[in-house]
Amino acid sequence: MGPQKKLASLARAKGASLASLSRMLGRNPTYLQQYVSKGSPRKLEEEDRSKLARFFDVPEAELGAPKEFSYVLDGDWVEVPRLALEASAGPGAAVTGENTSFDSFRFSRKWLREQNLEADKLSAVRVIGDSMEPLLREGDDLLVDLSGKPFRDGIYVVRLEESLLVKRVTLQGGGRFSLLSQNLSYPPLSVQAEDIDLVGRVVWKSGRL
Repeated sequence: MGPQKKLASLARAKGASLASLSRMLGRNPTYLQQYVSKGSPRKLEEEDRSKLARFFDVPEAELGAPKEFSYVLDGDWVEVPRLALEASAGPGAAVTGENTSFDSFRFSRKWLREQNLEADKLSAVRVIGDSMEPLLREGDDLLVDLSGKPFRDGIYVVRLEESLLVKRVTLQGGGRFSLLSQNLSYPPLSVQAEDIDLVGRVVWKSGRL
C-alpha cells in the first residue's frame, strides 16, 4: 500500500477528515485531499510527515519516509536505527553506507520526551579511533540528534570534506569553529563554518567498561 492510500486508511480508522488533518499541519484544508487523490505534492514535507506519524502513532516509513531512517514504535518504546556508519575520533572516516541501518537501539518514549528529543530525528553511529579518549572510546555507540537545534558548544558528529568526525565543537567567532579532541595528542582544528556540516549533536553514548 502506497503512502497516499495508507494515509487515507489511517484517517478513516481514526475518524479524522483529511481537511482537519491539513489544518492540524497549518495547511490549506485541501492539502491532503490533493495529495491523496491527485498525488500533488508527490510526497509529504518531512515536518508534515513527522507530525502525521506521531498523530497516528505509526512509523514514518508507512507515510513515505526512507525505511533506513524510520523509527519503530512499540507501545512505550522507540527503536532508533543504528547506521552502518562510523564517526572517526581520529583522522577521519570515509562516508560510506550512510543510508543503511543494520540494527537498532530501543529507548523509552518517556525518556526521550524528558530529554527533549524527537524519535524520528535520531540515529546511532559507532566511534572508531582514540582522539576522544577517555570520553569516547573506540567501539562506543553514539546517539545523535539530527534535529538541527540552535548551535551550542558540545560533542558533534561533523562532516569535513569526505570524512565523518566526532569532536567537541566550539564557536571561535569570525565565522569559524574549533574542533577539539579529548586526547591531547591531537591538535585542535580551526575551520570555516561553510567548510563543515554539523550532522548532529551527540546526546548519549553506550560502551563497554
